[in-house]
Amino acid sequence: MNLSRLDLNLVVALRALLEERNVTRAGQRVGLSQPAMSAALARLRRHFDDDLLARVGGHYELTALGQVLLDRTSTAYDVLERLFASQADFDPMGESREFKLIASDYAVAVFGTELARVMHEEAPGIRLRFTQPPTTVVDDTATLLSTTDGLLMPHGVVSDFPATDLYQDSWVFLVAEDHPSVEDRLTRQDLARLPWVTYQRTYDAPAVRQLGMLGVEPRVEVSVDSFQVLPLLVAGTRRIALVQARLARLLTPLAAVRVLEPPYEAVPLQEAMWWHPVHTHDAAHIWLRETAARVGRRMAETKEEPGTS
Repeated sequence: MNLSRLDLNLVVALRALLEERNVTRAGQRVGLSQPAMSAALARLRRHFDDDLLARVGGHYELTALGQVLLDRTSTAYDVLERLFASQADFDPMGESREFKLIASDYAVAVFGTELARVMHEEAPGIRLRFTQPPTTVVDDTATLLSTTDGLLMPHGVVSDFPATDLYQDSWVFLVAEDHPSVEDRLTRQDLARLPWVTYQRTYDAPAVRQLGMLGVEPRVEVSVDSFQVLPLLVAGTRRIALVQARLARLLTPLAAVRVLEPPYEAVPLQEAMWWHPVHTHDAAHIWLRETAARVGRRMAETKEEPGTS
């Protein structure tokens, strides 16, 4: 494929056509007349040797190839947009733009709130948008990173992409304040016999993978996509939950739970910001990474005390 022979404006037209499934509406969306958009569709059909949009009754539906191209075109558009938005210089006080970060509600609560505060003071025109990581984050990391500015994720979950370390955290367990069979400490036997409530992919965490080496298989009773509701699902039950110590300190005042240290030497969590190599030399992204690292260093000065609330 010789990219020099392609008109990249067709990416814009293709995305509009596939999403709108209507030539007139697609033209209005990108500022082209109906004849111009029809001509773009004809060029795209010749290129792909496929109708892309097939008339069914009084409307159009995507062909099989059109359906495949729908997600790929959206990703390609985002990559091109970020590529051509790259800057040689960046003035945080004078810029107006949005950074998109993929982060769990844990990372937003513990780190994102402080990052947002610093940006509010140092770059008032900058906007931050946090979105939850999909369950496919490990399986399709490259595609995910190509459409965002960064991914907040601990080491040991993703790899093979550039990253900057932010801060360390430790793991603690939550149990109900009035748990009938757990006193001042947990045992490995407790971890095997008691029901668990977990984050959607807690098994990705090295601290959980350690349990398999110890012969402990967590019996998951409830799984959720939010770390912050874990205390509420533990309070008043026999369940246990593994959470980050920094988050536990924030959340334990909200629910009748106790914080206990793991009955094994849990691997610490090293949070990092991961990005796609396309961003590495972009001045705006360099500023974002440096600011995030600076916020992380400040957090590192605040030592957690696992086992206390």
